[in-house]
Amino acid sequence: MLGDFTYCNPTRLHFGKNALERLDDELKNYGKKVLLVYGGGSIKKNGIYDDVVAILRKCGKETAEVSGVMPNPTYAKLLEGAKVARDFGADLILAVGGGSVCDYCKGVSVSAYCEEDVWEKYYERFEEPDCKIIPVGCVLTMVGTGSEMNGGSVITNTRKKMKVGQVFGEKVFPKFAILNPEYTFTLSKYQMTAGFFDIMSHIMEQYFSGSDDNTSDYIMEGLMRSLIHSSGIAVKNPHDYEARSNIMWTASWALNTLVAMGKTTDWEVHMIGQAISAHTDATHGMTLSAVSLPYYKTIMKYGLEKFRRFAICVWDVDPCGKTDEKIAQEGLDAMERWMKELNLVLNAEQLGVTFDMLEAIADSTLIMEGGYKVLGRDDVIKILKESMRYGQ
Repeated sequence: MLGDFTYCNPTRLHFGKNALERLDDELKNYGKKVLLVYGGGSIKKNGIYDDVVAILRKCGKETAEVSGVMPNPTYAKLLEGAKVARDFGADLILAVGGGSVCDYCKGVSVSAYCEEDVWEKYYERFEEPDCKIIPVGCVLTMVGTGSEMNGGSVITNTRKKMKVGQVFGEKVFPKFAILNPEYTFTLSKYQMTAGFFDIMSHIMEQYFSGSDDNTSDYIMEGLMRSLIHSSGIAVKNPHDYEARSNIMWTASWALNTLVAMGKTTDWEVHMIGQAISAHTDATHGMTLSAVSLPYYKTIMKYGLEKFRRFAICVWDVDPCGKTDEKIAQEGLDAMERWMKELNLVLNAEQLGVTFDMLEAIADSTLIMEGGYKVLGRDDVIKILKESMRYGQ
């Protein structure tokens, strides 16, 4: 049965090759001071930085910068950015980069004027902000997280060995996002395919929850089929605009909260993957690919009906003369073949995980209750061990 819900997404998207031209119009809605935030400097090499700065100057904006936002933004970096934003008196935070930069900027937006311990308030108690929030806008350069159209902010506390995602309400959503698929062309194949699986994981972790036959499920099946098709093209030709634009659009719909409506959702793969990153600083999408197969094999029997549907509707498995268990397994086998075609990481050892780290990673894993089976600590360790043995 479709559950009750209220849906709102306030983010305005500008999509396409000329999307950056709309930044001028967006900037008119905010004050003079813009905090420009970006990562390791790739936007200076590919020219995006110069284009954005030229528009900011044309609009008469005064700017300050926070650079060096890492792929797994740390709590220390978050506090640094919050201080810069507060001292500068930023009227707008402009994120130029991938999902990590967007996540970071949302964290900064609610932390700059927070008078409490930021980590405890947002990343332990998961409270909404009750202080001044600085609006955020995004110019996206990498796809995968969907952060350009949601309230998520994932931050790593290196001291506590915790990587935690807080999902804020609509007040923290980016006010606007600029999506030009051509900005993603310069990514390495490793980064590109990691983003592809992040998208897939977002969809699956909402799809594999509940036994509903609802509209959200049909939308997600279409999104997954589109991603599978376009990723096969993009991995052979990363500059195929149609494939990359379809993937970029799919990423936004995968996690803009729409397909979660009426679903309990299951984010345990993300929790295990984030725990791995907290201990190894590994690439997010690859931590998800490393644990997804052992995780879904673990829970498959508890949600067999949906796994059967997944196999038939997403992977075109022929059900004739087969048991439900056989059909479901063939679906996971098809997904595994696709993952290998993308050269995704399937063994956690490749991410720097060692057997003597497994208990600590399990201790850093948040346990969710929305899926077909609530894991225990021993289940998490078993899944990690199975990943470590993959291919042996």
